[in-house]
Amino acid sequence: AVAVAEAIEDYLSVRVDIKWPNDILYHAKKMVGILTEMSAETEAINYLVIGTGVNIGLKKEDLPDDLKDKAASLADFSQKEIDRVGLLAAILEKVEVLYAEAVANGFVALFDRWRKYSITLGREVRVIAPGEEFTGRAEDIDKDGALLVRRSDGMLAKVLAGDVSIRAAAGDTYI
Repeated sequence: AVAVAEAIEDYLSVRVDIKWPNDILYHAKKMVGILTEMSAETEAINYLVIGTGVNIGLKKEDLPDDLKDKAASLADFSQKEIDRVGLLAAILEKVEVLYAEAVANGFVALFDRWRKYSITLGREVRVIAPGEEFTGRAEDIDKDGALLVRRSDGMLAKVLAGDVSIRAAAGDTYI
């Protein structure tokens, strides 16, 4: 998510946000979704697949009515024609650079960059997990990439991607 956010920002000179852990938003509207699949053992990662969908050219008027207020496209704010190959190259280059930095130095600096783009931190959120639902304030991202949410009962919950869905708490306007 950081690589995509930075690549879009560098390539189009536009500020975007990350909704934890894997959505890129522009003015609170989703324009990029990232899904990952991994197979790992205690000492090794067997494989990691990253799927990234970027809405480049679909205009607001072409969206279904139920998505017009929730989705965005790079074409909605770009003042220039978007070169898909150029943007892909920028994203892949950024992924490579950030991967090399993480291998060499760990994830601390990468998580600091993630926090810079986060639209989730500091917000009231509703966490929906299998067999559990709670609200709280998203406080931080820990060293493993988990979202730390201060529940309304005062307890700090560690929320992991893949087993929860995060939505705005009542009264909040972000997605």
